[in-house]
Amino acid sequence: MDGLEVTACERCPELCASRSRIVNGVGDADAALLFVGEAPGEQEDREGEPFVGRSGDVLTAALRDRGLARQDVRITNCVRCRPPENRDPHVEERENCREYLDREVELVDPELIVTLGKVPGEHLLGRSLAVTKEAGTVHDARVGGRSRRVLVSVHPAATLYDPGQKETFAAALDEAVALAGLDADDGGGGQSRLGEF
Repeated sequence: MDGLEVTACERCPELCASRSRIVNGVGDADAALLFVGEAPGEQEDREGEPFVGRSGDVLTAALRDRGLARQDVRITNCVRCRPPENRDPHVEERENCREYLDREVELVDPELIVTLGKVPGEHLLGRSLAVTKEAGTVHDARVGGRSRRVLVSVHPAATLYDPGQKETFAAALDEAVALAGLDADDGGGGQSRLGEF
């Protein structure tokens, strides 16, 4: 592992067999906002970038609506290799990849981590989660060697299957942007927090 990039890993035989590549996080290496998904899907595995499929389009549009571009934030996953048939990554697979996620969080040192969906929420909070009920709530969790603020959100794909989740997702993102100090009305294009240091 070299900083933010994992270049080789053989810890999960099933994932090694199903991946065509390791999909590392993308975006600002010094982002105030870090989004954590579950695992790469087929399109992410093909393109080598997290959240590039339909759910990625939802996330990108939601960021744009708040005056942010993908490169203004950091986007990563609990697991960096595509599980077979796009199944949820097993607990052991998430644990095998946890060191990489912790290191990424340590290096990026975001103001806020946003979990996109049930699996990353449960992974980082270490408990079961009623994601639709808890969307928009903030918790303290030990990630990357210290306590960090983690905001729970529904997965962007939930808005595609259940239009009622659009409002839940939007509200969680509004809260995330405000907590990270990236309010769109600051006119700084997501760079307002630099003035604080």
